[in-house]
Amino acid sequence: MQALKDKIINEGQAIGSEIIKVDGFLNHRIDVAFMEELGREFKIRFHDASINKVLTVEASGIIVAAMTAKEFGNVPVLFAKKTAPNTMVDGFYGAEVKSFTKGIVSTICVAKKYLDADDRVLIIDDFLAHGEAALGLASLVEQAGATVVGIGAVIEKEFQGGSQKLRDKGYEVESLAVVTKIENGKISFK
Repeated sequence: MQALKDKIINEGQAIGSEIIKVDGFLNHRIDVAFMEELGREFKIRFHDASINKVLTVEASGIIVAAMTAKEFGNVPVLFAKKTAPNTMVDGFYGAEVKSFTKGIVSTICVAKKYLDADDRVLIIDDFLAHGEAALGLASLVEQAGATVVGIGAVIEKEFQGGSQKLRDKGYEVESLAVVTKIENGKISFK
């Protein structure tokens, strides 16, 4: 998606050789109109997928997931919590996920009452790096006996191998901007 690549170049920042800072429009301050464009693009990419839920992990993926759900007829959005709150009393599906940016392991969880075996779920997230979050989200769906119809990422860092790991497991993966390397403050795209 050229508009996303342009936004990353013009408003983002490369930090070292592995981090892309896009907090000016995606994960700190939100450019709502642009998030709507991203949702429309995911609808185009997954147009033939019959889905009834969109799943993400808190917090940065929520806005993109919501805009994508809107494009699919306002299907519900679920977001996996990074810790089980004491209000989640009816049981939950859980999976351990390592955060690339924070360097910690969290148990993400979704209440069992919100995922059913007949659900067809599209997973959406802001970044795809090593694939840990997507694999954890897919695990939640599969624990419920539901179906992962696809995995969408706003920005993929291809050089970190996550998308290949997901494809090797049989998932359809669509990324709106694929970064091949970050070097000397320059972000290169596929």
